[in-house]
Amino acid sequence: MKIGVLAVQGDFEAHAQMLRRLGVEPLLVKKTAQVREVAGLVLPGGESTTCLKFLGRDGFGEAIREAAGQGMPILGTCAGAILMARRVENPVQESLGLLDVTVRRNAYGSQLDSFVGNGEFDSAPMEMVFIRAPQITDLGPEVEELAHCRGRVVFVRQGHLLAGAFHPELTSDPRVHQYFLDLVKASSPTIAGSLVR
Repeated sequence: MKIGVLAVQGDFEAHAQMLRRLGVEPLLVKKTAQVREVAGLVLPGGESTTCLKFLGRDGFGEAIREAAGQGMPILGTCAGAILMARRVENPVQESLGLLDVTVRRNAYGSQLDSFVGNGEFDSAPMEMVFIRAPQITDLGPEVEELAHCRGRVVFVRQGHLLAGAFHPELTSDPRVHQYFLDLVKASSPTIAGSLVR
């Protein structure tokens, strides 16, 4: 079983390194056909408008939508969460529309306003890195809150879809990625044994 990391721009290599720490050799996804080769996909941070332009080529975005529609687990962090959101504000922009949330871009301020906060993920303390981070605002009825920081929802789940406003790949804590891998295993029982924990 392969885990893909969208390798358009942004911090995809940090996600890849975290997956390797957990015993999984990721596939750096750069072509549309590669979306169909993976059992789970990570959409990393970066610049969401740049990623959108890339996803508009060669049916790339549509391939991701199709995979999500068929139940493939997807993890989006920071800009990846923006890409997954059904509604994007500040300013309004297009997205993949996978997750029933509203995301407000650059809600914490500029690069200078980036910070490391002490939050809580899955009911346990976690250090969280926020870089030009979005805020997850309105949540649909099927969206579950999994993490909070400074009184705000910063990580959510809707079925097989996960999205967070922070960068879990920039700390040494593997719990977000392990949560994602566990979700992939649960979604792919026939090939679960090929994922090393």
